[in-house]
Amino acid sequence: MEKTVAIELKGITKYFGSVVANEGVDLTVYKGEILAILGENGSGKTTLMNMIAGIYFPDEGHIFVDGEEVLIRSPKDAFRYKIGMVHQHFKLVDLFTAAENIVLGVKDGRRFNMKEVNARVREIAERYGFTIDPKKKVYEMSVSEKQTVEIVKVLYRGADILILDEPTAVLTPQETERLFEVIRHMRDDGKSIIIITHKLHEVLSVSDRVAILRKGRYVGSVETKYATELSLTEMMVGQKVALNIERPDPVRPRPRLMVKNLTCKNKEGVATLSDVSFTAFGGEILGIAGISGCGQKELLESIAGLEYAYPGSSISFVTDEGEEEELVGLSPREIRNMGVALSFVPEDRLGMGLVGSMGMAENMMLKSYASGKTPFVERKQPTELAGKIKEELEVVTPDLKTPVSRLSGGNVQKVLVGREIAEAPAVLMTAYAVRGLDINTSYMIYHLLNEQKKKGVAVIYVGEDLDVLLALSDRILVLCGGKVSGILDGRTATKEQVGLLMTKSEREGKEDTHEQS
Repeated sequence: MEKTVAIELKGITKYFGSVVANEGVDLTVYKGEILAILGENGSGKTTLMNMIAGIYFPDEGHIFVDGEEVLIRSPKDAFRYKIGMVHQHFKLVDLFTAAENIVLGVKDGRRFNMKEVNARVREIAERYGFTIDPKKKVYEMSVSEKQTVEIVKVLYRGADILILDEPTAVLTPQETERLFEVIRHMRDDGKSIIIITHKLHEVLSVSDRVAILRKGRYVGSVETKYATELSLTEMMVGQKVALNIERPDPVRPRPRLMVKNLTCKNKEGVATLSDVSFTAFGGEILGIAGISGCGQKELLESIAGLEYAYPGSSISFVTDEGEEEELVGLSPREIRNMGVALSFVPEDRLGMGLVGSMGMAENMMLKSYASGKTPFVERKQPTELAGKIKEELEVVTPDLKTPVSRLSGGNVQKVLVGREIAEAPAVLMTAYAVRGLDINTSYMIYHLLNEQKKKGVAVIYVGEDLDVLLALSDRILVLCGGKVSGILDGRTATKEQVGLLMTKSEREGKEDTHEQS
């Protein structure tokens, strides 16, 4: 059966100043197929898709939809050609219902009839297998429900070509499989689905074809049935790569961080963490698993002194001499002044971790400026550190002064992780340290974390990829609804065990919780 071309790119080139994001890219997407776009960080995947979606305009090249050349200068133009993009960071109004968000911005010359809108939303949901309540407020939704609203929003506008940017980044394995079922239904209905993702096992599971970008150029495509994780990785980086996550045995593990009865609440007084207890050992990697919003963020922030811990909570740092230093109630600076070495890679890279308008060198100074011995800011050491991180982690940036907000998400993450590890911490906490990173860079980060482990550092790793958590962690602490539902041995635990604990009820969690050592 002959394939019909849905959209075709010829010679697409995009510059950002002196940086070439895409160069001479030729790409074809067929009707009724799922195409995965793969490439290392900074290879131009999102930039290329943003040009199809009307967010950027190409400096050179041509775009053809259904065989006709088109000009796409805005998202409105993209919708006119039935192209819709679902971004990694959702663009929804929290106080509106699902249906109100879906219809927001639609101009069809008629007054809105919400009864008709709700009926149309339900019709789309039933057609493709979505689960959605049109009248539910966004602030009441889970992450997967919000994503469903975003996808239905572009389908409501008549999109036949859908671009999904990292669609499974914050989903559980069960939610991911449900999403893939929906995507397959849309493909079978003739839709063209383009997925940007770094999870190779998901690419092999859901896509029909894989297109590879390397350093802004298109290097080829392959039918998924003929591909393997290793072959795709080699196409991405241009050389053979070993895909084995190292997990050395802990050497003389010793208690380094002791958390007892930790409770935190949000502004509404609802507990985000409830009676959480565990011990992190120096020389081990403790993985933290849980559905997004189950308390991972609050756990790390409370240890770092950024989140208020309620009375009765205890967080103790164990010194080299074996003395316990209480951290609850202290500010991050007071914690550092005590000599407690904590490094924290937060989930929100630019919101909490780095200042987007500053360059790499200036962001290095954020950790050291307060310890200067003169009224003048010391620049030499931070600049040298920035240069070292740029070289060792292969950060793609025009120079050390370029604002980090102009870098790709993966390169921003490299800057942040590199700075935190350079602090030579006793406890290193990371939240989604490889989110948005390509496979090669991800393995680089795993190696860095293992190097810290070998030095006796207590590494706390919050991750969303259960395969990685199971391969990297010595122990896995599972959170469900702000409570510890289990602590498992990383070497013997299965993905199914972890997935079940992530969704266990409070009663079941108490029955099955392992000994929390």
